[in-house]
Amino acid sequence: MSIWSITSDSKCERSEGAGVILRTFLGTSLMALWLSLPVIASVSLALTGALRRFALARSLMDIPNGRSSHSIPTPRAGGIAIAFSFLAALPVLGLVGVIDWNYIFALLGAGAGIALLGWLDDHSHVPVRWRLLGHFAGAVWALFWLDGLPSLDFFGHSLDLGWLGHVLATIYLVWMLNLYNFMDGIDGIAGVEAVTVCLCACLLYWLSGFQNQMWVPAMLAMAVAGFLFWNFPPARIFMGDSGSGFLGMVLGVISIQAAWISPQLLWSWLILLGVFIVDATFTLLRRLIGGEKVYEAHRSHAYQFASRRYQKHLPVTLAVGAINIAWLLPVALFVACSGLNGAFGLLIAYIPLVILAVKFHAGEMEEK
Repeated sequence: MSIWSITSDSKCERSEGAGVILRTFLGTSLMALWLSLPVIASVSLALTGALRRFALARSLMDIPNGRSSHSIPTPRAGGIAIAFSFLAALPVLGLVGVIDWNYIFALLGAGAGIALLGWLDDHSHVPVRWRLLGHFAGAVWALFWLDGLPSLDFFGHSLDLGWLGHVLATIYLVWMLNLYNFMDGIDGIAGVEAVTVCLCACLLYWLSGFQNQMWVPAMLAMAVAGFLFWNFPPARIFMGDSGSGFLGMVLGVISIQAAWISPQLLWSWLILLGVFIVDATFTLLRRLIGGEKVYEAHRSHAYQFASRRYQKHLPVTLAVGAINIAWLLPVALFVACSGLNGAFGLLIAYIPLVILAVKFHAGEMEEK
């Protein structure tokens, strides 16, 4: 046998050995990721229960007032359980090489900062100017690690907005944070929105060939699901700003990161988040046009009018989930997988939502 054949055989054996080790590692990592999902949900479930007992013992209650949609005092600030269980699991994705560490740092820094700020506001009021400063700081942190906003696909044309795009992305993240806070006004609605949107996004990533990207929304869905056990109508604890602001920021960051994978995926995320985006934005614009003080608390969102019409939170909360799955998901899939233009798909998805906002008087002044 020649020296060449011995060397070649040795290289082949090493190559095959490395391949076996790699396949074993990837298989083990994949199994670990799947097993992490019920663990995340369980941690969130247990921690929310502990936070509820803590809130009851310390009388940290959300007391109903004239602008509330609930009628009995309820413990608040349970959303920190969502933030902790999700953020604690994120580094696993980096350690097994599923997602880039820059993406993880963006979520960890912005998510933890906004959750902490919300927690402080839930327990002792933080002035609006300091909250907004924290919101913009979180947005800038996330965009720094994501390299800002990539070029967008707008009706078939690639649009690079440069620094203007980064500014608009910052405003978008701050608006996502605040609109999610505005929309967290009845039992279970913010949780159902997050779980259904994230699970729909997982399917979207899977079918469009970006399977690795599904783990972040999957983990977020599990973290919210554990909390939702306690928050589903009738709610036994509210998420508070620590949860709603966190979810708005994290979902916004995930959607911008999706644009770096494929411009169509950003449009799909905007479509999936349509119920909250349309209701909150339509309500704000209508109140601005009407000359109302938009910074004051109110009950004029479409979902709030709907809950008063049906005198229950449950049908409205379930309707949000149904719209996400039955209407917005198919449109988002057409955009991501079938070549439907993203901006056009957004218009198709949003038109019925705007009609619903008008039907349920979004932004109108509530009758005394």
